[in-house]
Amino acid sequence: MKTIAEQFYNYGVVPVVVLEDAKDALPLAKALTEGGLPCAEVTFRTNAAEESIKRMCEEYPDMLVGAGTVLTTEQVGRALSAGAKFIVSPGFDPKVVDHCLERGIPVFPGCVTPSEVAQAVRRGMNVLKFFPAEQAGGVAMIKAIAAPYTTVKFMPTGGIHAKNLGDYLSCDKVICCGGSWMVKGDLISKGEFGKIRELAEEAAVMVASIRRE
Repeated sequence: MKTIAEQFYNYGVVPVVVLEDAKDALPLAKALTEGGLPCAEVTFRTNAAEESIKRMCEEYPDMLVGAGTVLTTEQVGRALSAGAKFIVSPGFDPKVVDHCLERGIPVFPGCVTPSEVAQAVRRGMNVLKFFPAEQAGGVAMIKAIAAPYTTVKFMPTGGIHAKNLGDYLSCDKVICCGGSWMVKGDLISKGEFGKIRELAEEAAVMVASIRRE
Protein backbone atom coordinates (compact mmCIF):
# COMPACT_ATOMS: atom_id res chain seq x y z
CA MET A 1 0.00 0.00 0.00
CA LYS A 2 1.36 3.41 -0.96
CA THR A 3 2.20 5.88 1.78
CA ILE A 4 0.32 9.17 2.05
CA ALA A 5 3.39 11.00 0.72
CA GLU A 6 3.59 8.70 -2.30
CA GLN A 7 -0.07 9.32 -3.03
CA PHE A 8 0.52 13.07 -2.75
CA TYR A 9 3.32 12.80 -5.29
CA ASN A 10 1.15 10.81 -7.69
CA TYR A 11 -1.68 13.35 -7.54
CA GLY A 12 0.66 16.36 -7.70
CA VAL A 13 -2.13 18.64 -6.50
CA VAL A 14 -4.15 18.35 -3.31
CA PRO A 15 -7.37 20.41 -3.45
CA VAL A 16 -7.68 22.54 -0.33
CA VAL A 17 -11.38 22.67 0.44
CA VAL A 18 -13.47 25.00 2.59
CA LEU A 19 -17.01 23.66 2.99
CA GLU A 20 -19.68 25.82 4.57
CA ASP A 21 -22.38 23.15 4.23
CA ALA A 22 -21.90 19.39 4.51
CA LYS A 23 -24.49 18.82 1.79
CA ASP A 24 -21.84 19.88 -0.73
CA ALA A 25 -19.33 17.24 0.41
CA LEU A 26 -20.51 14.35 -1.76
CA PRO A 27 -21.05 16.23 -5.04
CA LEU A 28 -17.63 17.79 -4.52
CA ALA A 29 -16.01 14.42 -3.87
CA LYS A 30 -17.69 13.07 -7.01
CA ALA A 31 -16.43 16.00 -9.10
CA LEU A 32 -12.85 15.68 -7.87
CA THR A 33 -12.78 11.92 -8.30
CA GLU A 34 -14.20 12.08 -11.82
CA GLY A 35 -11.74 14.88 -12.62
CA GLY A 36 -8.78 12.69 -11.71
CA LEU A 37 -7.95 14.25 -8.33
CA PRO A 38 -9.47 11.85 -5.80
CA CYS A 39 -8.05 13.68 -2.80
CA ALA A 40 -8.92 16.62 -0.59
CA GLU A 41 -7.65 18.57 2.39
CA VAL A 42 -10.85 19.68 4.11
CA THR A 43 -10.03 22.64 6.32
CA PHE A 44 -11.30 22.82 9.89
CA ARG A 45 -12.23 26.46 9.41
CA THR A 46 -15.96 25.79 9.36
CA ASN A 47 -18.50 23.93 11.46
CA ALA A 48 -19.25 21.70 8.46
CA ALA A 49 -15.72 20.30 8.19
CA GLU A 50 -16.10 17.28 10.47
CA GLU A 51 -19.36 16.08 8.95
CA SER A 52 -18.07 16.75 5.43
CA ILE A 53 -15.02 14.56 6.02
CA LYS A 54 -17.23 11.84 7.46
CA ARG A 55 -19.54 11.81 4.44
CA MET A 56 -16.70 11.85 1.92
CA CYS A 57 -14.82 9.03 3.63
CA GLU A 58 -17.92 6.86 3.95
CA GLU A 59 -19.14 7.27 0.38
CA TYR A 60 -15.71 7.49 -1.31
CA PRO A 61 -13.51 5.14 0.77
CA ASP A 62 -10.76 5.09 -1.87
CA MET A 63 -10.49 8.87 -1.87
CA LEU A 64 -7.58 10.37 0.07
CA VAL A 65 -9.30 12.75 2.48
CA GLY A 66 -7.54 14.62 5.25
CA ALA A 67 -8.10 17.54 7.59
CA GLY A 68 -6.39 20.88 7.18
CA THR A 69 -6.03 23.99 9.35
CA VAL A 70 -5.83 21.70 12.36
CA LEU A 71 -4.79 23.81 15.34
CA THR A 72 -5.38 21.60 18.39
CA THR A 73 -5.08 17.99 19.51
CA GLU A 74 -8.83 18.03 20.09
CA GLN A 75 -9.35 18.79 16.41
CA VAL A 76 -6.98 15.95 15.53
CA GLY A 77 -9.23 13.56 17.43
CA ARG A 78 -12.38 14.84 15.78
CA ALA A 79 -10.83 14.66 12.32
CA LEU A 80 -9.67 11.08 12.83
CA SER A 81 -13.06 10.04 14.19
CA ALA A 82 -14.61 11.43 11.02
CA GLY A 83 -12.25 9.30 8.92
CA ALA A 84 -9.45 11.71 8.00
CA LYS A 85 -6.35 9.91 6.73
CA PHE A 86 -3.90 12.74 7.37
CA ILE A 87 -3.53 15.98 9.31
CA VAL A 88 -2.24 19.31 8.00
CA SER A 89 -1.55 22.37 10.16
CA PRO A 90 -0.65 25.89 9.00
CA GLY A 91 2.31 26.17 11.35
CA PHE A 92 4.64 24.03 13.44
CA ASP A 93 2.92 23.43 16.78
CA PRO A 94 5.07 20.93 18.73
CA LYS A 95 2.09 19.80 20.80
CA VAL A 96 -0.01 18.91 17.75
CA VAL A 97 2.93 17.41 15.85
CA ASP A 98 4.11 15.25 18.75
CA HIS A 99 0.56 14.13 19.49
CA CYS A 100 0.26 12.85 15.92
CA LEU A 101 3.72 11.29 15.71
CA GLU A 102 3.28 9.41 18.98
CA ARG A 103 0.10 7.86 17.57
CA GLY A 104 1.41 7.13 14.09
CA ILE A 105 -0.86 9.72 12.47
CA PRO A 106 0.46 11.20 9.19
CA VAL A 107 0.95 14.90 9.92
CA PHE A 108 2.25 17.69 7.70
CA PRO A 109 2.93 20.92 9.63
CA GLY A 110 3.63 24.25 8.00
CA CYS A 111 7.30 25.29 8.06
CA VAL A 112 8.79 28.40 6.45
CA THR A 113 11.98 28.92 8.45
CA PRO A 114 15.15 26.85 9.00
CA SER A 115 14.33 26.67 12.71
CA GLU A 116 10.93 25.11 12.02
CA VAL A 117 12.40 22.65 9.52
CA ALA A 118 15.09 21.75 12.07
CA GLN A 119 12.42 20.87 14.64
CA ALA A 120 10.72 18.61 12.12
CA VAL A 121 13.94 16.92 11.01
CA ARG A 122 14.85 16.23 14.64
CA ARG A 123 11.58 14.32 14.87
CA GLY A 124 12.38 12.25 11.81
CA MET A 125 9.99 14.06 9.49
CA ASN A 126 10.80 14.49 5.79
CA VAL A 127 7.63 15.89 4.17
CA LEU A 128 6.47 19.30 5.35
CA LYS A 129 3.93 21.88 4.34
CA PHE A 130 5.32 25.22 3.13
CA PHE A 131 2.74 27.91 3.91
CA PRO A 132 2.00 30.58 2.79
CA ALA A 133 4.06 29.62 -0.25
CA GLU A 134 3.97 32.67 -2.51
CA GLN A 135 4.06 35.17 0.32
CA ALA A 136 7.00 33.35 1.95
CA GLY A 137 9.20 33.47 -1.13
CA GLY A 138 7.89 30.75 -3.40
CA VAL A 139 10.12 28.29 -5.24
CA ALA A 140 13.28 30.30 -4.59
CA MET A 141 12.72 30.12 -0.83
CA ILE A 142 11.93 26.40 -0.97
CA LYS A 143 15.21 25.71 -2.80
CA ALA A 144 17.14 27.86 -0.33
CA ILE A 145 15.62 26.37 2.80
CA ALA A 146 15.90 22.81 1.47
CA ALA A 147 19.59 23.10 0.60
CA PRO A 148 20.93 22.23 4.07
CA TYR A 149 18.11 19.75 4.72
CA THR A 150 18.68 17.31 1.89
CA THR A 151 16.12 14.72 3.05
CA VAL A 152 13.18 17.13 3.24
CA LYS A 153 10.54 17.74 0.59
CA PHE A 154 7.74 20.29 0.71
CA MET A 155 4.03 20.66 -0.01
CA PRO A 156 3.71 24.36 -0.85
CA THR A 157 0.27 25.87 -0.32
CA GLY A 158 -0.92 29.45 -0.60
CA GLY A 159 -1.09 31.54 -3.74
CA ILE A 160 -0.64 28.58 -6.06
CA HIS A 161 -2.77 28.39 -9.19
CA ALA A 162 -2.80 26.93 -12.69
CA LYS A 163 -0.34 29.52 -14.03
CA ASN A 164 2.44 28.93 -11.49
CA LEU A 165 1.83 25.24 -10.75
CA GLY A 166 4.52 24.23 -13.23
CA ASP A 167 7.14 26.37 -11.47
CA TYR A 168 6.55 24.52 -8.22
CA LEU A 169 6.20 20.98 -9.54
CA SER A 170 9.34 21.38 -11.62
CA CYS A 171 11.30 21.79 -8.38
CA ASP A 172 12.66 18.47 -7.13
CA LYS A 173 12.09 19.57 -3.54
CA VAL A 174 8.33 19.79 -4.09
CA ILE A 175 6.32 16.60 -3.60
CA CYS A 176 2.95 18.18 -4.44
CA CYS A 177 1.07 21.47 -4.20
CA GLY A 178 -1.98 22.42 -2.22
CA GLY A 179 -4.41 24.53 -4.19
CA SER A 180 -7.93 25.88 -4.04
CA TRP A 181 -8.39 27.32 -7.52
CA MET A 182 -10.42 24.30 -8.65
CA VAL A 183 -12.60 24.29 -5.51
CA LYS A 184 -13.26 27.97 -4.93
CA GLY A 185 -16.01 28.82 -2.50
CA ASP A 186 -18.23 30.49 -5.08
CA LEU A 187 -18.11 27.43 -7.34
CA ILE A 188 -19.16 25.23 -4.45
CA SER A 189 -21.90 27.56 -3.16
CA LYS A 190 -23.37 27.90 -6.65
CA GLY A 191 -23.31 24.14 -7.17
CA GLU A 192 -21.00 24.37 -10.19
CA PHE A 193 -19.59 20.90 -9.68
CA GLY A 194 -19.28 20.33 -13.41
CA LYS A 195 -16.86 23.26 -13.56
CA ILE A 196 -14.97 21.88 -10.56
CA ARG A 197 -14.62 18.56 -12.36
CA GLU A 198 -13.26 20.35 -15.44
CA LEU A 199 -10.73 22.33 -13.40
CA ALA A 200 -9.65 19.20 -11.53
CA GLU A 201 -9.17 17.39 -14.81
CA GLU A 202 -7.10 20.28 -16.20
CA ALA A 203 -4.92 20.21 -13.09
CA ALA A 204 -4.44 16.43 -13.35
CA VAL A 205 -3.43 16.77 -17.00
CA MET A 206 -0.97 19.55 -16.11
CA VAL A 207 0.60 17.41 -13.41
CA ALA A 208 1.02 14.48 -15.80
CA SER A 209 2.59 16.74 -18.41
CA ILE A 210 5.00 18.43 -15.98
CA ARG A 211 6.08 15.21 -14.30
CA ARG A 212 6.83 13.60 -17.68
CA GLU A 213 9.25 16.36 -18.66
